[in-house]
Amino acid sequence: MKIALVTSGFLPVVDGVTVTVFNRLQQLSQQGHQVRVFCPDYSAIAAIYPHWQDDVGAILPGVEVIPLPSEPFIGVAFERNLARAALKPLQQALETFQPDVIHVDEPDRIFLGMLTAPGVAFAQQHNIPCTAFLHTNFIEYIEDFSPLPTWTLGSLQWGSQQIIHRVFNAYDRTLVANGVTETMARQMGIRNVRRGDFLGVDLDRYRPSDLAPDFFQTHYGLPAVDPQTKLIFLGRLTPDKGWKFALKAFAKLADSLNNVAILIAGDGELQAEIQAGFQQLGLNAYFLGRIAPAAVPPLLVNGDLHVTTSTKETFGLTVLEAMAAGIPAIAPRAGGVVETLRDGETGYLFTPGDEADFGQKLLRLIGQPDLRQALGQRGRAVAAQQSWERAVGNLVEVWGGEGRGKRKEERGEGRGKRKGEREEGSE
Repeated sequence: MKIALVTSGFLPVVDGVTVTVFNRLQQLSQQGHQVRVFCPDYSAIAAIYPHWQDDVGAILPGVEVIPLPSEPFIGVAFERNLARAALKPLQQALETFQPDVIHVDEPDRIFLGMLTAPGVAFAQQHNIPCTAFLHTNFIEYIEDFSPLPTWTLGSLQWGSQQIIHRVFNAYDRTLVANGVTETMARQMGIRNVRRGDFLGVDLDRYRPSDLAPDFFQTHYGLPAVDPQTKLIFLGRLTPDKGWKFALKAFAKLADSLNNVAILIAGDGELQAEIQAGFQQLGLNAYFLGRIAPAAVPPLLVNGDLHVTTSTKETFGLTVLEAMAAGIPAIAPRAGGVVETLRDGETGYLFTPGDEADFGQKLLRLIGQPDLRQALGQRGRAVAAQQSWERAVGNLVEVWGGEGRGKRKEERGEGRGKRKGEREEGSE
């Protein structure tokens, strides 16, 4: 199959979308598909990503990454978005490639730059499927990044919702990875939702053999960390990730966190504030900076538990990665994480905003190594059922089904409803 994949971001940016896209590409390459990836050009921020060109061109057999004109995105220094100027080169590249299917990750974000739903016009002209993936509920993010006063946020969120559902409804299918996100999408007015197991993790990258007593001394120059209980934060240091709550919650726990190391992998605009906050609390917090995707598995394997305080995840990929590493996670009972993490079985969910509930469950995990081991073992067993091979196979099946439907329409047979497909608006 010839697949054109348009994405709001790609490596060297490291986040849930870019990690998902890269893992997907590895599977598509192994399966023998031809893929063209269209992503923002990161040359304008080469000072942040000096090796950005390593991730363009032919990066895998059958896979070519093509950077397109880009522009800044919501003032975040390490992000770019596809620009309006990307429309013409994208169209030309699609004409040259002649894909069998077009898939777009985060078309709502891309719309803010290109002012169109990318790929739709070409797909309609050539009668090929064009699907979208809903990764992020940007409406929830407005309050974190908008400088507007609170009384105007409701109107801005309402207006954004009108745009977002129109963008997604332009596609043949909007794909989501769980029931929570499916419900959210339908409430937003998105009518073409299809839920499936489209995200995963590769268990063989999370090797118990990578566990080493001197791991942090060897790889990060932090010998003091190795003998301590290690809490791993993994993600952007930005307002949407719940750092304000994290600092308040840890302030109440400071006297109870002896022999505990807090390891934070990621960067962002709040780094100085978070560093200062942990320093004032006298806690052992270590900032590892942005780490490559290949460094994530051994980091988690050598941790003791994963902590996230973000209430706005549509899936919680880092939670699944922690499960694959065999360590428990603690996360808010909010968003798609509630379907990824099994409360009391693979980790703990805490009540969002409840510092006491968070603290009680975190201290339980810190103080009971046997409990951590049991939860971690169950988590790894659950993660083993959610491979990227299976996830991408499900995605390819959807693309193939949409393509068959298009061909039936072309022959005048009508699309019909495929086996196992829910009616629009059904729950």
